Amino acid sequence: MATLKLLLLLLLCFIVAYIRGDTNEDKKYWREVADRELKDALKYTWNTNTAKNVIVFVGDGMSPDTITASRIYRAGENSYLSWERFPHIGLLKTYNNDKQAPDSASTATALFGGVKTNYNLIGVDGNVKLDDCNASLVADNRVDSIISWAQAAGKSTGFVTTTRVTHATPGPLYASSANRKWECEACGKMPKNSKCKDIGRQLVENEPGKNIKVIMGGGRQMLRTDVSSTENDPLDMWAGRRADGRDLIRAWEEDKKEKQAAYKVVENNRQLSQVDFDKVDYLLGIFANGHVSMDYKRDKGPKGMPSLADMTVAALKVLKKNERGFLLVVEGGLIDFAHHRGHAAQALLETVRLSEAINATLDMVDTEDTLVIVTSDHTHSLSFNGNSDRGANILGIADVSKIEGIPYTTLSYGTGGPNNRAYETYQDGKETKMRRIDPTTSDTTDFEYSQQAAFVTDEAHHGGGDVAVYAIGPYAHLFHTTHEQNFVAYVVAYAAKIGPYNHSSSIYSSNQWGLVLIGNLLALLLTSYSYYHL
Repeated sequence: MATLKLLLLLLLCFIVAYIRGDTNEDKKYWREVADRELKDALKYTWNTNTAKNVIVFVGDGMSPDTITASRIYRAGENSYLSWERFPHIGLLKTYNNDKQAPDSASTATALFGGVKTNYNLIGVDGNVKLDDCNASLVADNRVDSIISWAQAAGKSTGFVTTTRVTHATPGPLYASSANRKWECEACGKMPKNSKCKDIGRQLVENEPGKNIKVIMGGGRQMLRTDVSSTENDPLDMWAGRRADGRDLIRAWEEDKKEKQAAYKVVENNRQLSQVDFDKVDYLLGIFANGHVSMDYKRDKGPKGMPSLADMTVAALKVLKKNERGFLLVVEGGLIDFAHHRGHAAQALLETVRLSEAINATLDMVDTEDTLVIVTSDHTHSLSFNGNSDRGANILGIADVSKIEGIPYTTLSYGTGGPNNRAYETYQDGKETKMRRIDPTTSDTTDFEYSQQAAFVTDEAHHGGGDVAVYAIGPYAHLFHTTHEQNFVAYVVAYAAKIGPYNHSSSIYSSNQWGLVLIGNLLALLLTSYSYYHL
């Protein structure tokens, strides 16, 4: 018994040492790490099954540095977030038609509709300019989304977000608008008495929105005129609120009654936990007046708001019942919200929560017939600075400036709001001078701490860099290089045989395949000729 206890203790010590990274990381260790990865890579084969199901995860504002910092924040440098072990990865160019650094509406239109467009536009192409209501009504200017394509193929559809359900990223799934701010009739200076519908009405009254089986997120004040503000659920003062007397949540219910469909509306954790998913075909979950609460301060009690993982699991339970399959879009939208305010700790935690939602998803699906894609819509100006030691707190101090003699943090921002200002004035005798604020005078790991920014403006702005796209499942190998962002929608369509590739097994017709074959043979002959005669 004593020997067994000793062996168990040694095993436990080994496991702890491995997790902490206390192993001897010499050349033998790294050779073994690489060898394991090589063996895994050699065993992998392409999955060319038709994707019965497709799930697209979007970490809004989740830049490559955000992913790296979140990985370290969660479990250290040698750990992985859930999607980082997916077998296929590419890069997406995020510029849009008129800006180098895009917004979420234009990038979501590219991701979900396969068409790049102008800044701040939802579900329309570049022929529409900002605020041009009439142009957005022209059918040829409107962009169908992967939601429309999936519904036409008989699949169930849904989306989950931690933002308002009418916000910039989910909006292009079901709406067309000349301004992303037109979430309600009183929002964003929407023209009165125009023929354009606000985004909230399009979700409830138009196709494909009214046919979406699962809708979950925030945004009650965009759907219902009569809403009240509470301590844990304040009104979103940034976005405006509906004032036309409509109750679109009630209208959604009436539509489902007319269809004689089984439906449920839920507004808190208790109600979501009580849903009988076997008896629900349509699920509407509106959990906040504005965005869902940041996870670090989210009320997890019965009257509180669900996590992203909770909402995602609930959505899957509804959608999986369709024998023809489903398409689900999940947005971790508060990563971006945290970055805009320069709160790195909040952004990292929201990224970890996205990883947990993906882990929960992978436990519920089979990647033999389910394509899972994880990406971002755009970057942010978060920067990962040197020269902190391995194992240091990612939210801590990196080093001391050799010029200023003042410490600086491992994470900082290129742009930021007033709370991210890096410099303060001080008196040197009669002279007023400037110096950078010493971050060690604050708790830089606190969720409310604002990392210093190089340039102070109204808030931290988006970046224009490429974002990564990770994939597993049918046709995941199509992500393999640097792609235009609109490529994602076409991979979804081709893998699932929906939209432009509905009922097709190939992007080539039989005649086109003949031309491709002839072209390859000619190329082979030319290569052989060159080899032997040059």
